[in-house]
Amino acid sequence: MATSQLAEDLAGICVDSHGSAIGMPQLCSEWIPNQVFWLVITLVVIFFVLSRIALPRIASVLAERQGTITNDIAAAEELKRQASEAEAAYDKALADARSEAQGIAQATRDEIKAELDAATAKADEQIAAKSAESEAAIAEIRASSLANIEIVAKDAAAAIVARFGGNADQAAISAAVDSRMKG
Repeated sequence: MATSQLAEDLAGICVDSHGSAIGMPQLCSEWIPNQVFWLVITLVVIFFVLSRIALPRIASVLAERQGTITNDIAAAEELKRQASEAEAAYDKALADARSEAQGIAQATRDEIKAELDAATAKADEQIAAKSAESEAAIAEIRASSLANIEIVAKDAAAAIVARFGGNADQAAISAAVDSRMKG
């Protein structure tokens, strides 16, 4: 009874005695096939619009994005490879530069040592020459001082003998000084 009453109520809502629609037309049972028809047509149109226009555009944008991402990843990998090659080349160049610097430093040390050895040898030679000159000068001064001492001793002995009132012979004074100096 309730369902028949509902159907009567719905039928009464659709059209009144004058033929005008009252209430909710979507619930009118006479209009449901018409509404289903237009719903199907609308869905088919939406499907064709989406499948022929919107979805291809979306797919092309997604494909373009995927291509861009793939290209960017490939470029990043290439740059990473180049960076690692550059780092390896830098490390090799740095190692080569260090070994070259060590070689140059060793060559410089050897050169300085050779120059120092040559300068030391020259200085030793000059010192030996100066030492020989000095010894010769000392020997000459010693010889001349002995000669001068002998002269001074003879003069002093003659002056001492003369002071004590004696008269000494120059030959006797020379003989006495000579014998004393010899030991």
